[in-house]
Amino acid sequence: MVDAVECTAKVLKPAPHFEGKAYHNGIKNISLKDYAGKYVVLFWYPLDFTFVCPTEIIAFSDKAEEFEKLGCQVIGASTDSVFSHMEYTKKPRSAGGLGDMKIPLLADTTHKISKAYGCLIEEEGITFRY
Repeated sequence: MVDAVECTAKVLKPAPHFEGKAYHNGIKNISLKDYAGKYVVLFWYPLDFTFVCPTEIIAFSDKAEEFEKLGCQVIGASTDSVFSHMEYTKKPRSAGGLGDMKIPLLADTTHKISKAYGCLIEEEGITFRY
C-alpha cells in the first residue's frame, strides 16, 4: 500500500513538480515546467510489455491531437527505464508493442515521481494504473 505521507498530490492544488527522462522520438529530459500554461494528463501504468496496458497507452496516443487542441499534453509514465520505453515503442503493435507514439513516456526508475503522485506499490516497485 502507498504511504500517504509520501504522496504530495492533492485535489485542487498544483501538481507535484517532476522532471526526468522520457522517450518520444528520442530520449529527452522533460519536466512539468515544460508544459506551463497547459493542462497535463499524466497517466501511470505498471510495466512495459504487459498484456493489458498497450491498448490503454495506444488509445491515449491516438487521441493526442484532440487533447492538444484543448491545450492539454498527455504523458505516459511507469517505473521502467527510458530504454525499456524506447524498445516498447520500436516493437510493432501487431507484436505486442506500442509502435509509433504521439506522446512521451516518462521513466521513473527512482520512484520519486510515482511516490509524489501516490501511485507507487512500494513492495513491488511498480505503479498502479492511475
